[in-house]
Amino acid sequence: MTPTDAITLKINSYMDTLNDAVKMPDFSITTGEDELNDLNRRVMSVSMTDNRGFEADQVVISVDDTDGEVQLPKRGTKLAVSMGWKGEALIYKGLYIVDEISHKGPPDRLDITASSADFRAEFNVKREVSWHDVTVERVVSAIAHRYGLKAQISEMLMDIEIDHADQTDESDMSFLTRMADMLGAIATVKNGSLLFILPGGGVTADGKALPSFSLTRSHGDRHRFRISDRQAYTGVKAYWLDLNFGKKKKVSVKRRKPATSKKEKSSSREGDYMEGAEGNVYVLRKTYQNEEA
Repeated sequence: MTPTDAITLKINSYMDTLNDAVKMPDFSITTGEDELNDLNRRVMSVSMTDNRGFEADQVVISVDDTDGEVQLPKRGTKLAVSMGWKGEALIYKGLYIVDEISHKGPPDRLDITASSADFRAEFNVKREVSWHDVTVERVVSAIAHRYGLKAQISEMLMDIEIDHADQTDESDMSFLTRMADMLGAIATVKNGSLLFILPGGGVTADGKALPSFSLTRSHGDRHRFRISDRQAYTGVKAYWLDLNFGKKKKVSVKRRKPATSKKEKSSSREGDYMEGAEGNVYVLRKTYQNEEA
């Protein structure tokens, strides 16, 4: 072995060790358009926003154009995006359609913005539908079938019965969002599937446990923490119709604080942040036929 070969071997061994110790991000952007095939080597950054509900996910690709050789991609071009770590299998993040292009400089840079291909114009079509004596599974499956989507529903939600619900001059997605809010669920479209799931359970839509991951400060150089009371409720209020008196009556269930003899040192700092501000009660919109319902 020559000295040059020995040095090269040492460098390669060091780089392999470095890659194992520090994970390097990786990505893949593919398309059928020839003018985009060389973009991967020019990419400066890729950022993806994974939105909740029926708001389209978005990916922004910043491309180096200091030599002025990059051709502007056509709007409507479909991009298949995968992200992950070098040396590992990349995770497919879906199909995106280019809908905005901007150029800035110097130094010259091209920003390509693309939105999830799962969201279509027909989602906004308003309909007149009356749902009667159906389950959540039947409603979600019927709407998913209308758009050629696969329905994925949390097992705990499937058999919930809906006595009657009117979809009056309302889009399917608006109706699903309203139904999800009433049931404490989330409705969204991801990778060709209409998801109607319970959040925060640590499981997939079909009930499989998600792998856990411990995130520490050493995994990154920045962090941001925000507390909001908007979705942290201290109780629930529901209404039912008393046919004997012809009036609406309410039933309230509030969070009961555990009795403590002495506050911990950190309680003044944490307060009710993790459980919602006092009086932040969630009101169910539906009026139930009796108190038991």
